Amino acid sequence: MTGYSAEGEFEGTSRAEYAYKMLLDAIHEQQLKPGERVREDEVSRMLGISRTPVRQALHRLQTRGLLEQAPGRGLLVAALTRQQVVELYAMRELMEGAAARLAAQHAGPSDIIAMRRVLDEFRRAAPEARKLARINRLFHATIHEAAHNRYLSQSLDDFSDTLALLKGTTFSLKGRWKSELAENMELVDAIERRDAEAAELVARMNMRNALEFRLHMMFAA
Repeated sequence: MTGYSAEGEFEGTSRAEYAYKMLLDAIHEQQLKPGERVREDEVSRMLGISRTPVRQALHRLQTRGLLEQAPGRGLLVAALTRQQVVELYAMRELMEGAAARLAAQHAGPSDIIAMRRVLDEFRRAAPEARKLARINRLFHATIHEAAHNRYLSQSLDDFSDTLALLKGTTFSLKGRWKSELAENMELVDAIERRDAEAAELVARMNMRNALEFRLHMMFAA
């Protein structure tokens, strides 16, 4: 387990919260990969904090399903099955659709500007897969923010954390970034013209297509 450290600790953040955020970031950045063992003493040493807050952070991640107990091996970063991936995307389709519908109803001019700026950044990042994945997460975050529903945003953040358990990024697949850009541009257009129904349909189609790419990446012969 490598690639993260205690540098940049935020003032006022508890050690347990700090350890949790650092571990969560390591999962998002795939410095901790599905199936990889996470040792309490190693995390404690690398973060430069005692084992008690690390233990609390690990328990929190396990409760959220991001870590799992393996007999004889301790805690591992969880790995999702095909069925779990399908279920996850089915729920995300519903929630992203709801966020898009609400964004079409509530987004202000500054929200639209933010969306288009992120899409420009996405276009410039091609074809760097990992950079595209990061910017795409940011784009979806702008949609969630424009929906102006804190409970929906929190739920979608939780889904994002679980999606981080998936290995790699579908933007490594040929043509993936171009289809994503086209769909996201269509989504912003629908939001800007206040077409809530169209925005929801585009967002849900986007998630169905994302699932198709993901399953192909995971299980293609």
